[in-house]
Amino acid sequence: QVQLVESGGGLVQAGGSLRLSCAASGRTFSNYAMGWFRQAPGKEREFVAVIRWGGGSTYYADSVKGRFTISRDNAKNTVYLQMNSLKPEDTAVYYCAARTAWGSVQVLVGPQRYDYWGQGTQVTVSS
Repeated sequence: QVQLVESGGGLVQAGGSLRLSCAASGRTFSNYAMGWFRQAPGKEREFVAVIRWGGGSTYYADSVKGRFTISRDNAKNTVYLQMNSLKPEDTAVYYCAARTAWGSVQVLVGPQRYDYWGQGTQVTVSS
């Protein structure tokens, strides 16, 4: 059974930075897609970024491109989301998700395409 545990959320001022971590356990993740999603109050869960565990291919939502960086540490089985130049509109609960196979962009941006989810971590950006 795959387990995903997020950490690193918190309160930060606009323009600041945070790094989220997602510790994964329970499987070998060699071909998995590891994604970050977020959900603000009253809104649907939306795609943020994804990385291919083997090979490191990445893809970002336009809203975070150039500000956020997704990476992984194979030795620690951990995926990171470095968030810089944060804006109040980045405020949301951030979720780590795992999909058992890589896919097209159209597939990877859909939360319903992911098999495992973490519990979420709150990120609040004050203006």
